Amino acid sequence: MDNPILLDFPYSFETERLIIRGPLPDDAAPLRQAVVESQPELKPWMPWAVEVPTEEWYRVRVREGRLKFLAREDLWMMLTLKEDGQIIGGSGLHRIDWSIPKFEIGYWARTSHAGRGYITEAVNGITRFAFETLGAQRVEIRCDVKNERSAAVARRAGFAHEGTLRHDARDHVTGGLRDTHIFAQVRAD
Repeated sequence: MDNPILLDFPYSFETERLIIRGPLPDDAAPLRQAVVESQPELKPWMPWAVEVPTEEWYRVRVREGRLKFLAREDLWMMLTLKEDGQIIGGSGLHRIDWSIPKFEIGYWARTSHAGRGYITEAVNGITRFAFETLGAQRVEIRCDVKNERSAAVARRAGFAHEGTLRHDARDHVTGGLRDTHIFAQVRAD
C-alpha cells in the first residue's frame, strides 16, 4: 500500500457483546476512571499505568488517538459494552507495518470486568478485522513472560507461540531485565 491513509475501513465494529471502536473526545473521563480502577492490575505490565494522568491529559490523548487512527498510524480501540456503552478495556492494532501488512494487538481489561471472556472476544474480533478488513498477513501479540493471563488470552485466541525474546527489555517498575513471549497468527497460504 503506497499510502494507507487512502484505505477506507470502519471506525467501529461489533462482536457478540462488544462495540470495538476508535477513541472519541467524550471517552476521556470514563477511560481515566477505568484506568484508575484497574491501576493495581495494570501497573506491572503497562508502563502507561504506573501513574494515572489527569483528565486533561486523557482529553488530549483521545484526540491524538483519533487523529492517529484516521491517519492509519495507530489503531487504538475502546472496548465498550453493547448494552450500555461502558468502557471495559482497551485494545487496538499497533506497531503497524503497512508494507506487509502486519499489526500487533495490545489489550487490557477493566478490573471489574476481568475474567468474563471480554478480552478473548475482543482479540478474536480484532484479529478477524485485521485479516478480513485490513488484509493483514501477520498479527502478533507480545507479552512479558510473567504475564500469564495475557499469554492465556493469546493461546485461547489461537495464536501460536513463536518464541521468547530473552532479556529484551527493562522492566518499567523494577529496572530488571525481562523476557517477552511472541505469539502470532499468519494468513493461511
